[in-house]
Amino acid sequence: MNAEAQEQELDLSERGFAQGKPTFLNRRLFMQFSAYSGCTDIAAVTNALSALGIQGVVYANVNDPLGIGILVASEDPTLFVDALRRAFQSGPFAPLERMPEYDMLGRTYSIGYEADLEDTLLKKPLRKVLDEHNEWAIWYPLQRDKGFQRLPAIDQRRILAEHGTLAKRYSKKRYATDIRLACHGLDKMDNDFVIGLLGPDLFPLSAIVQEMRKTEQTALHLESLGPFFVGKVLWRSAVGVSDSDE
Repeated sequence: MNAEAQEQELDLSERGFAQGKPTFLNRRLFMQFSAYSGCTDIAAVTNALSALGIQGVVYANVNDPLGIGILVASEDPTLFVDALRRAFQSGPFAPLERMPEYDMLGRTYSIGYEADLEDTLLKKPLRKVLDEHNEWAIWYPLQRDKGFQRLPAIDQRRILAEHGTLAKRYSKKRYATDIRLACHGLDKMDNDFVIGLLGPDLFPLSAIVQEMRKTEQTALHLESLGPFFVGKVLWRSAVGVSDSDE
């Protein structure tokens, strides 16, 4: 391969850092969130999803007595336009009213310092959503102010560190944990990230959103947040292992 061809070659692997050396993994998990109204037979819906063998969760929409939210995870996004698409067109899903304002699709990603990329990208997000401890969830998209990307790297790290410190305080006592998914180019509203806040009770999830309002990122560098889907678990595809290392 000549020098010009080498310069043009792309490596799309996620990057980590372990034992003093950079690590690479070209795998990631996609998560799709869909919401419906008019659901009067939860058992029929969950049985249909069980039959598909999907990995995911069904939530009751706290703001809609007939509403549900469905989160499905897969390494292969073809699932969403193949088996899952067919399922959503038939059986117990056919009479439901889709709520497109809650459509979300994102992918796991690495920052560059993770010691275990497979756990970060594939295992930990599933442990969180499938953990029996996490009965409540708030899912929402966010769009950063485009000027954020033009800030010096040192300023970006400082702003994000403030946000991260807040999240760690809540996770330390297991009040809340979070899932962050990138959705660049995957979101019809040009959102940058999909966020899931998960925990055993609803109030701490609301409290963390309230406290985030005061951070520099939220107050000065966000274009939009939401809409917010607030739900309680009705069904999960498997019982996850508790994340004691949060």
